[in-house]
Amino acid sequence: MKGVIQVAAGEDFQLRLQHIELLSSTLYSGIEIFLVLDGELVIETNSRFYHLKEYDYLVINRNQIYQVRGSKKNTVLTLSISDSFISQYYPEYRRYQFELFSQQIDRGKENLMSEMRKLLAQLMVIYCRQDEGYRLEMHEMLCKILITLIRRFKKQGRISENIHVEDTRLKQIILYLEQHYDEQLTLEDVAHKFYLSPSYFSRYFKQQLGTGFINFFMNIRLEHSVKDLLYTTESITYISLKNGFPNTKSFSNLFKKVYGETPHTFREKNSQEKVALVESLQLQESETLLSSPDILMKLGALIAEGENNKPFSNTETGFEELEIDVSSVNRKILNHPNHILMIGELRELLKKPVRTQVLLAKEDLHIKYVGIQKLLSGRTISPAVETDELIPTTSPYYNSDEVIQFMKTNDLSLYIQVNYAEISSDENVYLHKLQNFLKHCLQVFGESYLATWCFLFSETFGQAFESKQLEKFYLKLRNLIKTEIPSIQVGAFLPFSFTVGTTNDQYKWILQQAMEIDFIAYKVSPNEVIDFKELIDHHYGLAKDFIKEKTDKLKQYLKSHSIEKPLHLLTWNTISGNTRYTNGTFFRGALILNDAIKVSDDVKTLGFWINTETHEQNIGGKDIPLEGMELFHYFNGKRPVYYAMSFFKKLQGKVVAKGPSYIMTENERGYQLVLMNSNIVNPYFSIEETFLQKLMREMRVTIKGIPCGEYQIRKYVFDKDHGALYKNWRENNSKYGMDQEIIDYIIRTSHPSLEVFDEMIDEEWSFYSYLTINAVHFFDIRKVIL
Repeated sequence: MKGVIQVAAGEDFQLRLQHIELLSSTLYSGIEIFLVLDGELVIETNSRFYHLKEYDYLVINRNQIYQVRGSKKNTVLTLSISDSFISQYYPEYRRYQFELFSQQIDRGKENLMSEMRKLLAQLMVIYCRQDEGYRLEMHEMLCKILITLIRRFKKQGRISENIHVEDTRLKQIILYLEQHYDEQLTLEDVAHKFYLSPSYFSRYFKQQLGTGFINFFMNIRLEHSVKDLLYTTESITYISLKNGFPNTKSFSNLFKKVYGETPHTFREKNSQEKVALVESLQLQESETLLSSPDILMKLGALIAEGENNKPFSNTETGFEELEIDVSSVNRKILNHPNHILMIGELRELLKKPVRTQVLLAKEDLHIKYVGIQKLLSGRTISPAVETDELIPTTSPYYNSDEVIQFMKTNDLSLYIQVNYAEISSDENVYLHKLQNFLKHCLQVFGESYLATWCFLFSETFGQAFESKQLEKFYLKLRNLIKTEIPSIQVGAFLPFSFTVGTTNDQYKWILQQAMEIDFIAYKVSPNEVIDFKELIDHHYGLAKDFIKEKTDKLKQYLKSHSIEKPLHLLTWNTISGNTRYTNGTFFRGALILNDAIKVSDDVKTLGFWINTETHEQNIGGKDIPLEGMELFHYFNGKRPVYYAMSFFKKLQGKVVAKGPSYIMTENERGYQLVLMNSNIVNPYFSIEETFLQKLMREMRVTIKGIPCGEYQIRKYVFDKDHGALYKNWRENNSKYGMDQEIIDYIIRTSHPSLEVFDEMIDEEWSFYSYLTINAVHFFDIRKVIL
């Protein structure tokens, strides 16, 4: 080694800026990080070669023997952190090693690589500047580096790396074996070298390492042999003799015992790019190193890169290893329920903005039905007017005809809610009007189209109607509708209590008349079990999987009464808080998508409101019940539920893997993977950014079994920064209001992001994803047809 500048040193760490020509076999009881600022390095460990070029870095683990050769005029930043310093704060670290080589990082971790370079560069710059308290700053950088390594790159350690630092003699023995593995050493030779009796040495070695001397020594030789198999073209005979084996047969036998195949087969399957040691040349003097503007500029560039690419505080997030095997044979088609889009009164479809929203939702979502209320009592159908004309020139169905024709043209069907509370005062008048309306529609639009409609009988929960009264009217209603259109669907809404596990006595007639009911509608909202006055976080765990749990409980209840009917989840919601403020700040994308996927096999339809404005108008006020979700906000802005359900529609094919945080499908174009970071928390905490950072999650995903070939990857990110309409709304608003320019900008920028890249996949693909709270990452993995 030449040209060393040890810029900072102490019991805790050493920081060096140096030129490296040659470092012979070295062992350090701590971790070391090499960052190449200029030139090249080749670092050889007992298992492989690492060829580092500009801005590459490598972590060398505790008690890991290595040697280094460098190129002309290289500049290397080296950080050594002592065993005692790390163990003081993280004693468990002795059991682990850190796998970090910047050239071999899975996709998705590029920002973290930039962050690590930035921390190393900052450490050097802090020392160079030596501002007040700089030693504290340096310790802060050290801790950030260590936390990142521990939380992101920790793996189970090798035996030689787990040796306790205080056992100096054993460490010296291991170092000696690593340095002389190619020699014909015996147990007696080593015992004599360290002034021990062979019998004591044998017991001592096995007691400390849990394995015998011969087995340990042969495995050291085997590790070096594997390195030669992978990275050189040397013959197997030469490799066996070079690494201390008495002959090729003994090498091949041990290799097959450990790896399950011959050295030749292993080399054919796993051969790596051949590495040659870089040329070692005379180096420049080191005294000019720190004053070099080029080096300072490089350090500054690394810091700037880390600042620009840092997605969030990586040390605060949770971490998850996810392995997916797509070779599963137990596959089934992912079911997609139809969607009901509630618009209030039918006349809303006379408005051009509402039609635009309906058609957008029809294209991007599984919209099958347009849900309406007050069909006959509202403003859509005009009241009859006395006239002396033999053939009236105007029709009370003028508006409804225009709207229904629009729906028929666009393959949409009516979902008509009949609320008994609105018609109970004069049942016969309602039935008469309904019969006339149906006869008119049959004449104009035909029975085959009307047969796609649904009628839902409901009643405002808590009204004092007798059970027999409700039952009697439902049967009249059903008989009238079925007489005119025999194949139309007529169902009933069933109030169901999750806590009690049953329905009210007032509605048990539905169970008795099940043969006369085509489907059953119900509603679910986690707000049923949440008291928003409580701030203790664990109370909100009651809402986890509540929609699926209530659906299962309802199905079991119906099954106990021998009823199996299609279920329509008419009204549902995720946890959202009880004010507009928390409803706007708490991003819920993954919760919505996850719940929809979980109940997809249980329900035939899912219901949504078209937009906030229509929902408010329908209930005659500003306090929207916390039990439904709107696809659009004011001014055509798409709310997160819109994008969540559009991702659900985009997800096609057979399910090959599924878990609490992911689902993966295979289709004719390739594969699709959805990652979700679902978190149920008190929505009031959504205003605290520091708290939310702790709910972020890093996922290392490894997918096995993908056919080899070229793939185009389309990655969509849907989170609080990409698709959260309310966040943009707040950030771009002011006390002076907003005009159309601001509104258009908010709508234009409130959507998921898209990244497209190409990937050569060889049966296995690994990458990283950083998911903020309730984020969704959607990967469309398309096979390229060459």
